[in-house]
Amino acid sequence: MTTASTPDFRDGLLHFSSPPADFARLGHAPAIREGQNGIQEIDEAAVYQTRLVADALRYLTLQLCASKQSGHPGGFASSADAYASLVMLGHTNIVTEVGHHAPGFYSAMFLDGSLEAMGIRTVTDLQARFRERDGLLGHLSGAIPGLLAPAGPLGQGQHFAMAGAYLNRDKLFPCTIGDGGLGEPYILSAMKHFHTAYPEVTNFLPVLIWNGYSQEHHSMVSLMSNEAMTAYWRAHDFERVILIDAKTFDDAGQDGAYVDSTLFGPEARMAFSRAVLEGVREAADAAMNGTLTAVIIKQLKGAGVHASGAKSHNLYPGDTADKPNIAAALERGALAPEIWSLVRTNMARAGGGPAGRTVVTEFERPLTDIGTLPMQAFAPGEQAVPASAMANMVAELGRRDPEFVVTNADGTEASAMKAINEALKIRHPTADPLYNQTPSGQVYEPLNEDACAGFAAGLALFGGRSLWLSYESFAINGWPIVQTVGQAMAELRHRTPAVVSMFTAGALEQGRNGWTHQRPEIENYIGGQMRNGNVYLLYPADANMIQAAYGWAVGQFNKCISLIASKSPLPVYTTMEQASAAIERGATCLYESSQGSGGAIVFAVTGDMVFQPVFVAKDRLEADGYRVRIVAVVNPRRLYRSRDVAWSHSAEPDDRFMDDAEFEALFDGDALIGVSGGGTVALEPVMLRSRAAARDLFGWQRGETTASAGELMAFNGISPETLAERARAMLA
Repeated sequence: MTTASTPDFRDGLLHFSSPPADFARLGHAPAIREGQNGIQEIDEAAVYQTRLVADALRYLTLQLCASKQSGHPGGFASSADAYASLVMLGHTNIVTEVGHHAPGFYSAMFLDGSLEAMGIRTVTDLQARFRERDGLLGHLSGAIPGLLAPAGPLGQGQHFAMAGAYLNRDKLFPCTIGDGGLGEPYILSAMKHFHTAYPEVTNFLPVLIWNGYSQEHHSMVSLMSNEAMTAYWRAHDFERVILIDAKTFDDAGQDGAYVDSTLFGPEARMAFSRAVLEGVREAADAAMNGTLTAVIIKQLKGAGVHASGAKSHNLYPGDTADKPNIAAALERGALAPEIWSLVRTNMARAGGGPAGRTVVTEFERPLTDIGTLPMQAFAPGEQAVPASAMANMVAELGRRDPEFVVTNADGTEASAMKAINEALKIRHPTADPLYNQTPSGQVYEPLNEDACAGFAAGLALFGGRSLWLSYESFAINGWPIVQTVGQAMAELRHRTPAVVSMFTAGALEQGRNGWTHQRPEIENYIGGQMRNGNVYLLYPADANMIQAAYGWAVGQFNKCISLIASKSPLPVYTTMEQASAAIERGATCLYESSQGSGGAIVFAVTGDMVFQPVFVAKDRLEADGYRVRIVAVVNPRRLYRSRDVAWSHSAEPDDRFMDDAEFEALFDGDALIGVSGGGTVALEPVMLRSRAAARDLFGWQRGETTASAGELMAFNGISPETLAERARAMLA
């Protein structure tokens, strides 16, 4: 009942129609009965009401976009029948690969009541908050009640569906995929590899929306036959491929392979709706019972809205609800007030209640208690391999948490982290103890960084522990989805484990491999995100510090944390106590001259191996009478000023920043030289706050084939000679 305190959710709808003749017979009672999660049988009323849900979603999506003269109605319009069928069957843990479907998903969350948690109670509210700050952003965000995951860049949604399925074996995770996005081949390859590794996890359901168009032209798969498309999916391990082609039901004489079901006559519309509903039910049952299954809905892009094909994709300034083609589409798609009430009731009951109160990501997932991970304390002066020291901790974490997954494309053994393989085993259908392979392993190794990053990031977002390991040189191939998830974590309303990555084999170790394996510019990419508020780029200086860094990262929530470290034996500079303090403080002094009458030179350094030329330069400068302090910049996010970072906008806000007195004690000197074996962006906070009159930066310039790390550093201008010479010149 609508009262003064509970406004009518329909307020703001522009057009209504009279109830159709068959509504009294087929719409008199909700098909999803009170207390049920979905329809119990596919009878005429269930088919009819599923069609009404699709019609309501199409109408509201178009009006919503027209309210802001922007947004993307066309793609979701061709998926509305599939989405409506999933919901009416009770499957509401739906993710998507298509960020352009956002207005359709927002319409769904509005109709089921989820958006009331945001104060969105009427269509007027919905329009006011669409594509506005603190509202409904232009592409999907998992921060919106009821939506499980973000969607923006194409080719990411399947990772969330697989992660959700892995962690929640009793629920179905449908994932809508556009045929424009299907041009990204790793969508299918990622699912094929996952199925090979986890054949028992089939409770995710890709739903291909094959509408013939991308955003500005025909899709690259638009000319494939139904047989070819089916074979394409079967070649990627899908045992059941259920294809529903709207063309089969067309009674309107539409041209082309792709047709609009909303133009069918009443009987043909019901037949198509029944076929979709039955097909989706069959697919869902198969997926939940051990058969890898896909659904393909072939229908013209823009079905039921203002235009068709790529012309329906986006609205532009001037595309208001009064524009003739948009007004005509809204009038044609108008529904009776009674239909809107029926649709809302069904959607609010589907899945056990509004998605904003029932989908898996609306709850904080209980984590296995792993206690305190053991660490090996190396004595200062020892030689130890940072990557190997961390590997032992990772192995123990996996022993304690059986759901924990390590993802890696280039081999943990190649990164001096063989202990992980030995303890947790590579997940592989071929059991072979020589290669530490078992079908039940916890190390997931697709030779694709996107698949590695995507699964690890998806697990973290959905509440599980994971670790993505990569060579620094290849990390860029997977980083975009980690960036997406990192931003999503900053918006979530509940805690979830940090997404953690560790990049080994820094450029300096890859001299013989040449520039193909020397791409530390990724550090600048990540470093540029530290101002977001929940992104941390850690540079442990030795084997003790990397253990402290990983232990810290494992205990964090709603953060995006990356560690940069080497796989070579390197000197240990710190005790475990100093290492732990350095992670929390942001930096630590590794060395300071006890005497000297010359000027004071401060080296601020990010990395581990790159300390070698710095310490040699120190010896030469001290011989000349200068005083030298060497500071490891370990957690540069802590070294910014509070105003530099959007920390207050993050979930689990972290307002810890080094104060001025502590900063000055570490970095004040007559000359400051920043040194990095990779990108120099991480040294930005030091340069911003330093009061030194003379400052300079040494960092990565470009790759080359060399016989040693020292030769490669020298090629990039980082040698004891150049560092000492520059320091002298700065103080002259």
